Amino acid sequence: MARKVVDEPSEDLVASARRERAERRGPFARISLFIKQVLNELKKVVTPTRRELLSYTGVVLTFVIIMMGLVYALDLGFSALVTWVFGSH
Repeated sequence: MARKVVDEPSEDLVASARRERAERRGPFARISLFIKQVLNELKKVVTPTRRELLSYTGVVLTFVIIMMGLVYALDLGFSALVTWVFGSH
């Protein structure tokens, strides 16, 4: 199973953002702050294990195959319906 990750910003990040906002920095300082915040958030990312990755990939591929079959069946049904209603030339 996937590991539980709390998706809340850290208190330090919120405090520094408030401080930075209060100081009304210029455009380059804001870009620098944004990059720092992005890097801090990237440190929180948990990469899946190989087993989890293969499991997720299998689930996605199974879902896509099922949806392809459903769309194919609907396409056949609608084409038969249109042929029945309008006839063929």
